[in-house]
Amino acid sequence: MTTPSQLFDYEMQTRKRTLLKTQEVPSGHDPDAYVTRRVFAPAHDGEQVPVTLLYRKDTPLDGSAPCLLYGYGAYGITIPASFNTNCLSLVDRGFVYAIAHIRGGKDKGFHWYEDGKMAKKTNTFKDFIAAADYLNQEKFTSYANIVAEGGSAGGMLMGAIANMAPEKFRGIIAAVPFVDVLSTMLDDTLPLTPPEWPEWGNPIDSPEFYDIIASYSPYDNVGARPYPAILALGGLTDPRVTYWEPAKWVAKLREETTGSEPILLKTNMDAGHGGASGRFQRLEEIAFEYAFAIKVAGKA
Repeated sequence: MTTPSQLFDYEMQTRKRTLLKTQEVPSGHDPDAYVTRRVFAPAHDGEQVPVTLLYRKDTPLDGSAPCLLYGYGAYGITIPASFNTNCLSLVDRGFVYAIAHIRGGKDKGFHWYEDGKMAKKTNTFKDFIAAADYLNQEKFTSYANIVAEGGSAGGMLMGAIANMAPEKFRGIIAAVPFVDVLSTMLDDTLPLTPPEWPEWGNPIDSPEFYDIIASYSPYDNVGARPYPAILALGGLTDPRVTYWEPAKWVAKLREETTGSEPILLKTNMDAGHGGASGRFQRLEEIAFEYAFAIKVAGKA
């Protein structure tokens, strides 16, 4: 995560490689100013959850640093620990940037995916909380400084951890969050619902999966507890996560929370599931999310 992407020409016979191109960072970039690490957080069942870290060498590792902890954990999608200029904006402001490679993806093989879907879906959420626990314990950050981020199915993750362990996060960013899981999976008139049953289970035909989904569906489990600061982002024309999912989730959170932290909703009236189109519009969205993280972490 410290090194821009590079393209090499490789000579098969001599085994010599020649650097042809290195990704340019217009603002300048010194890889030696940063540290990237892979650590392992012990999960509730003894599994080891990989967590990738990026931070500046001069970042204090005494629990005082703010942290953006990203997670997804669904559909077997592996989150790459690769160079990304966006997160440098936070890291240069003293953040520890962390990616939790939780179950539901294939980060540790196909079994890692199978252990985070269907009846085992809650492993995904528990793995993410375990990552937060480890970062707090090892003083990379502290519970009071962790801002969690995830989108789509990762937004479901955000909703679940908000219900399960709100005290372990300073803030939560949920982009196009799939939070009304039970209602959506019960509505087979939605064209994208039946193809989703192999991932979550079919609550129409199976009382078992009805109970499983109902046990973690973020909207259905909102209750009277002090939620951290939350930013929910929706898209009016989103065909995958309909715009009313984050809207009704935020409304219920505002009604139920016993805390005083802000619970915000922003609906992009010109965007779908992938956010704003256009290079600069997308960067503006990322800047908006990071501004929220910086604000709630007290770095503004």
